[in-house]
Parts: sequence; structure tokens; C-alpha cells
Amino acid sequence: MEDPEMINATIASNVRAHRAHRGLTLDALAARSGVSRGMLVQVEQGRTNPSVSTLTRIASALGVTVARLVEVSDVPVVRVIPPEQAVSFEMGESRARLLIGADVPMILELWEWTLAPGEHHNGDAHPAGTREMLTVLSGELTLTVYGGDHVVQTGSAALFTADRPHRYANRGTGETRFIMVVSEPREADDR
Repeated sequence: MEDPEMINATIASNVRAHRAHRGLTLDALAARSGVSRGMLVQVEQGRTNPSVSTLTRIASALGVTVARLVEVSDVPVVRVIPPEQAVSFEMGESRARLLIGADVPMILELWEWTLAPGEHHNGDAHPAGTREMLTVLSGELTLTVYGGDHVVQTGSAALFTADRPHRYANRGTGETRFIMVVSEPREADDR
């Protein structure tokens, strides 16, 4: 099981390094990400356990994956991640696990989600061109995109454009498990 203090320290170091590499001030990163300057200070000092949404907004503003913000070292040619090294985000009785990610030549993230009955997660809009695809392993997922609900049954898969707010919901009576891939194009410029 991962050590929350080590993860927070890793996130702090990686956010500072990526911000410095891009020559961004805290105020500039706050404006780009929609995350308050105060929250960014707490993240960069390792004093908070940021949510998935906060990390997603920071990563997007920095042009990297969430995986890049939580990884301890550089990615080798082949990288095998044991289950105990996947980073988990608890949300009530639900959980999202970032299994692995990459940011070259495009941003890719592989997630495993477990949603408890009656729970949901609101996904922020990703940059233009971002796509998400998922497959439901058990239960039933209600995916809301562009204001429309789409029910994805066990064994079914879905692909959607994720540049608008979206929601994953479990409206059933049992647990819903799904695997999701996020694909975000790299920007041609560095903003």
C-alpha cells in the first residue's frame, strides 16, 4: 500500500519542477488550471492530499499526465507497475486507481474505477481533442456527456469526447467497476 506522505511529497516536487520548467509563476498556473493559488501552494509544499479533479486540472495546465505528477522516477522503455504502486484516490465509498500513464507522444492514462451504489464522480472538461474510452467490468455505469445519459452495461464499452464536463454514476444497487483510458493530444506549442 502506498504511503500518503510519500505521494504528497512526490506530487509537490513534480508540480514545482514542471511549473519551473515552463517558467510559470503560481499565479500563472492558477489562472491556467482554475486551481486557487492557495491550493497550489499547499500542493507544492506537500501539505494537502489533492483530489483527482485538482490533479487533473494541474496536470492539464502543465501539459502532462496525472501519472507524471505522482510518479517517483523517469519512465524506462518498459515499465511494469506492481498493484501496490498504483495510486488510489478515495471518494466516499468509491475509489479511482491510476494504474499507469505516459505523456509522449500523447498523454495517456489507464484508470481502474470502483463506484459504490448511488455514488458518482463529476469529471472536469479536458482540453480539446481529449477522448476517453471505458469498459464496464461489473455493474452498470451511467455516463453523462453533453447533458445526455448513456447506460453502459457489464461487458459493454464506450468512447466519448471528454472536452466538456462529464459524469460517471452508479445508479444501481451493487458496485460498478470499470477500466478507463484517457487520451489527450499533446499541444503543438507550450502555451
